[in-house]
Amino acid sequence: MNNAIRGKLLECETLIEQAVNNSKEQFNTSPDLDARILDAVMDALASFTHMSKQALESERIRAEIKAILMGPGRLYEALRDRASAQD
Repeated sequence: MNNAIRGKLLECETLIEQAVNNSKEQFNTSPDLDARILDAVMDALASFTHMSKQALESERIRAEIKAILMGPGRLYEALRDRASAQD
C-alpha cells in the first residue's frame, strides 16, 4: 500500500513544484501534501478493496496472485531467508 500511496504522490504536479521550490521542512508543512496523502490513501484503499473482492470471488485470480508471489515475488525464497536470519 505504501508503494501505491508514494506512486500517487509522485504523479502530483503540485507536489513536484513544491518540492523543487521549497526546503524539505517547508514542504513537510504543506497543506497540499496532507491533502494529497489523504487522497492517495483513499484511492489505495478503494483499489485494495476492489482487488480483494475480486480475489475472494475468483479462484483464477487467486491462482494468478499465487503465481506472482511464487515467481517474481520470490515468496518461498524470502521465507527461507527470513528463517535463516532467525537462526
